[in-house]
Amino acid sequence: MAQIISDTYGKTRVRLTYVDRTRGVHEVRELSVAVMLEGDFAAAYTSGDNSQVLPTDTMKNTVYVLARKLNWDSIEALAQGLADHFLERLPQVSQVSVEIEQIPWQPLGGRGAAFVQASKEHRTTRLEASRKGGALRSGVRHLQIMKTADSAFSGFLKDDLTTLPETQDRLFATVLEAEWLYSSRDVSCNESHTQIRTILLDCFAEHKSLSVQQTLFAMGAAVLEKVQSIAEIHLLMPNKHCLWVDLTRFGLDNPNMIFVPTDEPSGYIEARIGR
Repeated sequence: MAQIISDTYGKTRVRLTYVDRTRGVHEVRELSVAVMLEGDFAAAYTSGDNSQVLPTDTMKNTVYVLARKLNWDSIEALAQGLADHFLERLPQVSQVSVEIEQIPWQPLGGRGAAFVQASKEHRTTRLEASRKGGALRSGVRHLQIMKTADSAFSGFLKDDLTTLPETQDRLFATVLEAEWLYSSRDVSCNESHTQIRTILLDCFAEHKSLSVQQTLFAMGAAVLEKVQSIAEIHLLMPNKHCLWVDLTRFGLDNPNMIFVPTDEPSGYIEARIGR
């Protein structure tokens, strides 16, 4: 006989723009929020009994109301407030998962109420909270970075289908995704986010790369060395290839100046690094 093994439901892509007007220079926080519930909902699936099901439209409204009522200065704080709300009100819920992406808006010049969206980068957080505790993860997505020097790839395995030449001087471009697990809640998430992002970018810029894998590990290790409140970090760095263009047919050399950026196919490199 068929039975429910696991289930979850909720509301995703709840869009919200919050304007903090408490200071001379306003702050804009544009968010996309997802809230998912796990618990005693099997009857809704097996017999159509909705008596334990909170409508997802109510969950959407809850995001707006708590964003107004709570005193929150980070997406991590908002996520915790949302999780606490549902766990306190719904005894049939065993776990609440909240994911939030924040799209950056930066003040435009010295003006207090004008902004520019200067990057595709998103700040993220993901909270899995139960009545026994929880796990808080934060990170970045869509952070486009590139090295034009100190990047090599050689000594790799070759077979009869290998055509890639070895190189000691290539472009290294990627779209970084990073997510770290906090070992303690007793931290300033805003300060930690800024610190970890800076460590990742500094290491990427300074590292003499022998491969994407080696640089990825060096970046993760640098975060763990310098930020004791982080238990582990997951990094994803797809290799966005920039292909060297042969200009000899036009009577020109190409001393690593002209490249063609390609999105597909791309290398896919990721690792989870812990203590």
